[in-house]
Amino acid sequence: MTIASAVCNSFKQQILVGTHDFTATSGDDFKLALYTSSASLGAGTTAYASTNEISNTAGSAYSAGGKTIVSVTPALDGTVAVCDFADISFTSASFTANGCLIYNDSQADKAVCVVAFGGDKTVSSGTFTIQFPAAAASTAIVRIA
Repeated sequence: MTIASAVCNSFKQQILVGTHDFTATSGDDFKLALYTSSASLGAGTTAYASTNEISNTAGSAYSAGGKTIVSVTPALDGTVAVCDFADISFTSASFTANGCLIYNDSQADKAVCVVAFGGDKTVSSGTFTIQFPAAAASTAIVRIA
């Protein structure tokens, strides 16, 4: 199995019909779910599924479905539309994750994008933080050129 970073193909079509609203104060609710290396996620992913989602090896830092992420209202960086998210942390965590799926919890769990971590990342009784890059044309996780 493999996790490959990609903006999901279904998301690209859904943008054109107005399915997703990333507006910070009144938009949809987006979540981030973490997955093991056994997951098969990539451009063809269409929705959140719990298959091969991580589980806590101790404690209760992670719940099925992941955690809500806070969107920053999309903006233009030159000619590229970009969206940023606030960093997210799981505290008192004990688990191993290989990648994540960002999905729209307000729209039937429709997939937005997949992020591969480049290998297993393990935390043991600590804080697992995902730091999103700046909302710039060359670095934003979600960008439309």
